[in-house]
Amino acid sequence: MATETMPQLDDRAWQVPAFTCTEFAQRRTRYCVCVPVINEGERIRKQLGEMHEFADQADILICDGGSRDGSLAEDLLRRCGVRALLVKTGPGKLSAQLRMGYAYALRAGYEGIVTIDGNDKDGVDAIPRFLKELDAGVDLIQGSRFVPGGEAINTPTIRWLAIKLMHAPVMRWASGFRYTDTTNGFRGYSRRFLLDPRVQPFRDIFDTYELLAYLSVRGPQLGFKTIESPVCRRYPAKGKTPTKIGMVRGNLRLIRILFSSATGKYNPAN
Repeated sequence: MATETMPQLDDRAWQVPAFTCTEFAQRRTRYCVCVPVINEGERIRKQLGEMHEFADQADILICDGGSRDGSLAEDLLRRCGVRALLVKTGPGKLSAQLRMGYAYALRAGYEGIVTIDGNDKDGVDAIPRFLKELDAGVDLIQGSRFVPGGEAINTPTIRWLAIKLMHAPVMRWASGFRYTDTTNGFRGYSRRFLLDPRVQPFRDIFDTYELLAYLSVRGPQLGFKTIESPVCRRYPAKGKTPTKIGMVRGNLRLIRILFSSATGKYNPAN
């Protein structure tokens, strides 16, 4: 088990969207799992049922972007061992949800955070391994379906090509770390990484998908211990692919974010 002095928390300059918080239990563990969701319906209900097995190893925090589909009923969350439901009421999309969740987690004293999407595409059985890697002193864990032990099931061809031919190569060049799966939202971060003054993730510039790309570049750049860890990502064999990214406008935004991250646009001024 890694031992360290917990970094001093100074949140006076943090920019965090307004949100409401319903707590169902006190903090029980050293680590937490942040699950960003919005209108995921049966997918999040199924996923939480699977995650319940690990609720004694890491507290589960739901980071809701404002769901209106009734999928996050309080009785379900209690049954599945969820510690808190955070509901964003301020502006922003995914990155704003993550800022909300990470701010809550760090203020609560968690030593590390695992993030997993709430659309039931990821194998939740990897969560205990992420926790062990945080315990061993890793600062940034990128889940990868493309490393030994990982699984890429029914990955849409256009996504596979975008990762392999553009996103991963640019991220490798910018960060200096040999990433293989840079768009995967299954990740882990240490407290010391997120609180380092050279990182500053709590800024309004992180609104849509910027924060994911930025942290992946910034961590290795600053010398934080970074690894990829095998995960399973499964897309439906038939039907609509669960995603909030629009085919044209959404992907153009991702390209702009990619190159902004690579060129240091999001780096703190100091």
